[in-house]
Amino acid sequence: MDEELGAHDGVKGWRMLLDDCLPEFDVRASYATRIAAPPERVYASLRTADFDHWGLMRALSALRALPAFPAAPRETWRRFREELWRQGFTLDNVLAGGFPLLGERPGEELVLGTVGRFWRARGELCATSPARFREPAPPGTAKAAWNFAVGRRSDGATELRTETRVLCADVATRRRFRAYWTLIGPFSGLIRREMLAAVRSAAESTQRRIVDPPT
Repeated sequence: MDEELGAHDGVKGWRMLLDDCLPEFDVRASYATRIAAPPERVYASLRTADFDHWGLMRALSALRALPAFPAAPRETWRRFREELWRQGFTLDNVLAGGFPLLGERPGEELVLGTVGRFWRARGELCATSPARFREPAPPGTAKAAWNFAVGRRSDGATELRTETRVLCADVATRRRFRAYWTLIGPFSGLIRREMLAAVRSAAESTQRRIVDPPT
């Protein structure tokens, strides 16, 4: 079962790269799940799992395009159909969609991030890099970073955690973003849970095939 956690249940000595990329934040949401597979198997599955495990990610991604319909109906309709019929949604798709890799500790954690006005219909993401992300965000924008971290639990299972952090550039932006987050936050949480469920399913099914190979 996925859990929204405020502490690292069952995992000791967990120091995250996310703390280096975005140590301060205005908004934070953290989720975790227990997986019956070794950490290396979980991390490998993170790279290959289809995050659209329940169909939520695809549906919400399509709906996100609709606010731009009055300004650009033809383009919006095209984007809506592309997202709705998308086949597969992997980590590579996320990286290509405006969330570059900010850092990675292979086998343990990776961090993605973006800068922009993502509460607006078009997102208005700014090109960024690990070095540029650590600089102050331009006025009127916010920085968002989120990670996936894998660790061994005290009960021998693996914990996969994802945490999202957002830091706004100024007070006015913070006010606008908090209004946006009140509306979108629950849906963001559903997507994070879907991602965790996808990786858990992929890792555990692979582990079963290894432990119990077909005769």
